[in-house]
Order: sequence, then C-alpha cells, then structure tokens
Amino acid sequence: MGEISQFKGGEKAPNNGIYIEIGETGSNVEDPQQVSMKAGEKFPETKNNDRVWKNKRSQSQPSPRNSRSTN
Repeated sequence: MGEISQFKGGEKAPNNGIYIEIGETGSNVEDPQQVSMKAGEKFPETKNNDRVWKNKRSQSQPSPRNSRSTN
C-alpha cells in the first residue's frame, strides 16, 4: 500500500511542499491553483468539486514502475 497522494480541501498536508490542483482522475486542469504548504496545514478549497490537491514534485517525477535500468 502506498501513501495517499491526492487531497481534498480541509485535509491536512502530510509534508512540506508546493501542491497543485489536478482533476480527480489525475488530469491537468486549466489555470490550476498552487499553494505552498507546511506539514499539518489544512488545504484550501479547490476551484470546483471535481479537483484535488497533489504534490507538484510528484507530478514531474517518473513512476519507479515506468523507469528502465540502463545497466
């Protein structure tokens, strides 16, 4: 089991970082909000109910499952 990576408004941030709005299905959204959060702070509400917060860092990193070894 992995760590929860998507959060709704009012939930607490698990880690320090910059979080960005995405669609509930993981899709990108037009003009997303970005917030800088510290661990334990509550997320603000998203622009609409079909969005969630996700750590921006995890958006840009490839999944270990998809990475290939070059050895």
